[in-house]
Amino acid sequence: MSLQLFNLLWVGALIGGLQGITGAGGGILAVPALVAVLGWGVLQAGPVALLGVAGSAALGAWDGFRQGLVRYRAALLMACAGVPASWLGSLLAHYLPGRLLLALFALVMLWTAWRLRHRQPDDGALPASLCPLHPETGRFVWPLRSLLMISGVGALAGLMTGLLGVGGGFIIVPALRRISPLPMHSIAATSLLVIALVGAGGVVMAGLHGLPLPIDVALPFLLATLAGMLVGRRLSRRLSQAAVQRGFIGLLCVIAGYLLLKSLALV
Repeated sequence: MSLQLFNLLWVGALIGGLQGITGAGGGILAVPALVAVLGWGVLQAGPVALLGVAGSAALGAWDGFRQGLVRYRAALLMACAGVPASWLGSLLAHYLPGRLLLALFALVMLWTAWRLRHRQPDDGALPASLCPLHPETGRFVWPLRSLLMISGVGALAGLMTGLLGVGGGFIIVPALRRISPLPMHSIAATSLLVIALVGAGGVVMAGLHGLPLPIDVALPFLLATLAGMLVGRRLSRRLSQAAVQRGFIGLLCVIAGYLLLKSLALV
């Protein structure tokens, strides 16, 4: 096994594992990881990263669906709002200063991490929230306010994805944590379904735009992310809600640091 293939496999497995545990991390980590491992440009690495992230997210969402964790109606609503917003974000990216946007988003991520750090772990109750759940089924009820807020989360995630190239999970997970009483395990699984739906659309769009997808690299990377996702999902079942939340907070801080360095043109 060549050193390049070995690096490709362990990077894919790591990204899939982080996605499986936190419901985020794949989209923003995969492209710079492939650039570093393969020496590619961002445009060349993008379709391969998207395929791996979307494929592993689909597997994680299916696992969460079998456990009754995925809120699929909310995920579909967020995906429908996120796809056109992503297109808008990609247009705005040509007119707005990228470095400033990266720095601002990094600061927002750090603020989000601080807010989550001071939120108490779930105790199994369903407290009052902006987007309430049915007390018996644990599923969303759908007054107009919930429809608007859930679709707004999807639109914001899509906008940031198109604008900055960051993963939508970093918007979806803390936003759902803020506006709903869903436990972290359910939030992560629902986020994975949104990522899978939006990512699949991105893979199709990349193909329509003629971006290359080398199978000799894409297939091993996809298989590695799938393996990492399986391990991450299994590990997440053994972790408490508080441990999953702490893991997400740590990932937020690491990625925020990376974005700040990138905004200063240091990476």
